[in-house]
Order: sequence, then structure tokens, then C-alpha cells
Amino acid sequence: MANFYTDNPDLKHHLSHPLMQKIVELKERNYTDAEKFDYAPVNFEDAMDSYDKVLEIVGDICGGRIAENAEGVDHDGPSVENGRVTYAPGTQENLELCRKAGLMGMAMPRRLGGLNFPITPYIMAADMVSRADTGFENLWGLQDCAETIYEFADEDQKQRYIPRVCQGETMSMDLTEPDAGSDLQSVMLKATQKEDGTWVLNGVKRFITNGDSDIHLVLARSEEGTKDGRGLSMFIYDKRNGGVDVRRIENKMGIKGSPTCELTYKNAPAELCGQRRLGLIKYVMALMNGARLGIAAQSVGVSERAYREALAYATDRKQFGKAIIEFPAVYEMLAVMKAKLDASRALLYETSRFVDMYKIYEDIAKERSLTADERKEMKFYSRQADACTPLVKGIGSEYCNQNAYDCIQIHGGSGFMKDYACERIYRDARITSIYEGTTQLQVVAAIRHVTTGTYLSMIRDYEAQAVKPELQWIHDMLVELTARYEEAVKTVTEANDSAYGDFMARRLVEMAGVIIMSYLLLGDATRNEAFVKSAEVYAKLAQAEVAKHADFIANFKPAQLEAYKA
Repeated sequence: MANFYTDNPDLKHHLSHPLMQKIVELKERNYTDAEKFDYAPVNFEDAMDSYDKVLEIVGDICGGRIAENAEGVDHDGPSVENGRVTYAPGTQENLELCRKAGLMGMAMPRRLGGLNFPITPYIMAADMVSRADTGFENLWGLQDCAETIYEFADEDQKQRYIPRVCQGETMSMDLTEPDAGSDLQSVMLKATQKEDGTWVLNGVKRFITNGDSDIHLVLARSEEGTKDGRGLSMFIYDKRNGGVDVRRIENKMGIKGSPTCELTYKNAPAELCGQRRLGLIKYVMALMNGARLGIAAQSVGVSERAYREALAYATDRKQFGKAIIEFPAVYEMLAVMKAKLDASRALLYETSRFVDMYKIYEDIAKERSLTADERKEMKFYSRQADACTPLVKGIGSEYCNQNAYDCIQIHGGSGFMKDYACERIYRDARITSIYEGTTQLQVVAAIRHVTTGTYLSMIRDYEAQAVKPELQWIHDMLVELTARYEEAVKTVTEANDSAYGDFMARRLVEMAGVIIMSYLLLGDATRNEAFVKSAEVYAKLAQAEVAKHADFIANFKPAQLEAYKA
């Protein structure tokens, strides 16, 4: 039986990043919790040992029962009867294992029943859970919704709801509606305040992951007569109070163990979370950023599984008297799959560290005033996280789909059959570039960091870092690619044509993304010999991608847009 943590040294590599010491010291408030909780760490080494041990438990559960249950869960799926959902037997077992192991509410403070983990090791757990069963990660990973309650709810709500999540109750975020998918400002589920000050919700929500959860975060229209995002507020709904029924479960292509529900609200009692009118403008934006980081982790987990399935098959399968891994057409595919996986993971954990830094400072700011240097650092890391989140969700999910595709291709006709896991992996992968904001919407979120220079500033910082002499050629190549990226940005921005700029946005974002990911892999290879091959392969991939987009932009006139319009 595999352990998905100990069999993957890449995770320990990212956990040992130099920035982790500062993250842990800030998260642990210089280890003052050790005075109140006997299981709290007393120093950095103790904290890292704790993360290591818990992640090993996660890896054992994932490599054991969750992975073993995945095929049965995909076959059985959840069911709905009398407005309530019943999970597949394997899903029920998975949840119970995670509850008993204390793996719910991992990032929540100890005073509320959590483990007080930084985001980074929590995301590593999500990476492993996704590798085991992509659909189950949706249920387990929705514990992240508790972060929204922790950040924006009042103390009484924190005390009543967060310990329940830490004890194993499930959550959902009820945002989308039949007429409001990505356009959340069109949400019309109605929140009405009664004379006694309490609220009730009425309406329909659709495509709600784990929609029959114990605790819901609900986006609803609280302001009479409004039609835009300024009339929306966030609410907490407790399933124990009744008023919400599951009308149906969607019959999906993949992630079939995760119930995607249509919900009807009929005078459902709910509590206002935070302030009125800030539901979409502030709270959902924070919620979605966390969700997108979770989908990025899910994408990396699927990429890992796809690569391993392909590698194992190519090693065992013999054609023309030798293993197919010996053929250039196959070993090139595997090398590119591994490079995309390593590049995605490098950006995932760079992003998670950025998120850790600014969120920890935001939390400290609730306890005391930040110093000028701390405020400056918080602002810096918040900007970095804001820039990297759409990159890692957008590019990481696309790579996930490409790796799943290539996994089947390496299996040949066998990959099209349900006898092999790659068929399920392929179906599960497809959703990652769609939900929590399509890849196209990630480009919309990312493009301002192209035009404002955030990505170029990041690239310059990476460019200044030392590299191994034998890898200097990659560094020099990336300097040249950056010059081509700058020229492409200049060409598009100086055209001063919004339609043309929107058309070229994807190309500019992808150019920035592959350069940044190349630098991150170069840094990994400098610290760890195991990443050298991926750094070399990915650098050549980046070179081709930047050249393709730069040439397209250089030889394209805004007037030629007409050929692309319907």
C-alpha cells in the first residue's frame, strides 16, 4: 500500500522552502500557543516535525483507503431521496477516516478546535487527496469555507460553527443560480429580514458542490430593489434548522462522488455573515481566491496521478520487443508531462506561501497594530498572491487536462477502457479548468498584472537569484524570453485598442506564466538535483511558447480581428 506523502519527495522539498521559517514563526506567534495547548509546537523544528507527521498520516489514508475506494465511488455515486443526499459507501468511509484522523479544520486556530496549520501544508494535503480521489477532495477541501467564517463572522458565530467543522461536519458555498453562473452579481436568491431581526432565504441555487452539507455559506440579495453586486450579502445557513431541500443531483462526466446539487430555499433561517452589501464585493472574492488555490492543488494532484499511471504503463508495456518507454515519441511525452507537473507544483506552493504571508499578517492585525514594515510586507505578499492565483489555477488546470490526455494516449486503446484508472482521471480532470472560474476568466483576472507590471517585477526578482553554473544557460534563455515578453506587452498596450487587448490577453498571460514557472523550476533545480531534468525540459517548452505568442502578436494587426468574429 502506497503512502502518497513518503512516496513523493517533491512535497518535502516544497515544505522545506526557506520562507517557511518566517511563515511558521508568524503563524505560531513565536510559539506562544505551547503555553496553552500541550500539542502546540515549541519551536520551528517542532512545528515542521508536526506538519511532517500529519502529512504522513494524510498520505497513508490517501494511498490506502481513499485511493482504493475511488473506483467504487465513481461507479456508485451519491443519491438523493426526500430532499436529502446519501453519499456513496466509499465516500462515507473516506469522511469517517478523515474525521477520526483529525484532518478537518486543519488551518483553523487551536482555540477553535483546529490544527493551526499554515495554508502551505494544508494545500499539500489537498494535493494528495486529489491524487487519491479528485471528487472526494471537493468534499474534504470545502473545510476551507471555514476560513471565510473565521475572517468575517462575529466571535459568537466563530465559536458556534468552526468547532463543528473541525469535528468533521461538512460545508458548501452556495453561490451560483440557474441564471447566474459566472455572473454572480446577477444572483437573485432573496434574503428577507423579519421584524425580530432574523433572516430567511427563498429561491434556487444550482451547481452547488456538496449541496446537502451541514453548514452553508450563501450569497443572497438582501437589498430590495437592487440588481447588481452592491445588493448582495453573505449568510450562514445551518442544515439543522431546515428549509433547504435538494431538488436533484447533476449527472456529471466526472468527479462523480461529489454531489453537485440544485437546492430550493423555502423560508430557510439564516444568519448574516459580516456586513450587509459586502457579500460579493468582499467576502465572495476572498472565498473564491481560496477555492481557486484549492482547484490548483486539485489539478496538481490529478497531474501527479496521470503522470504516474502513464509512467507505470510505459515501463511495463512492451511493443516490438522492448518497453514503449524506450521509444522517443513516448519518453518525450513523459518528460513533458513531468515538467508540466513540476512547474505547476512549483507555482502552487509559491502561491500558497504568498497567501500564508499576507493572511497571517491580516490575522495579526486583528490582535495588534502592524509595524510599517509589516504593513509593507502584507501589501507586497497580497499583491503577489493576487497575481499568482489566477496563473496557477488557469495554467495548472490546463496542464492537468493535458497530462490526463497524454496519459490515455500512452495507454493507447487500453486507456479508453474502464479497466484502467486513466479513463476516470481523464473525466475527473476536465472540470478543473471550468469551475471556480474558467481559464478564460482567470485570464481576465490576470491581465491587469501584465499591464501594471506585477509579473515583470516578479520575473526581475527571480532573475536576480543565484543559479548553479551548469544551469546558467536556462537563466540566460529566460532573460531573452523576458525581452520578447516585454516587447509583446508594449506592442499590445501601445495599440490602445481594448478589443485587440482583450484578444491578446491570453497570450500575454501565458507568456508571463511560463517564464515565471521556468524561473521557479530553475530555483528548485538549484536547491535540489532532482528537478534538473524538469527545469531543462520546461525551459525548452517555455522557449517555444513565448516564441509562438510573440510571433503571433508581432505579425497581427488589430484590423485582422474581424476574421475571428462570428
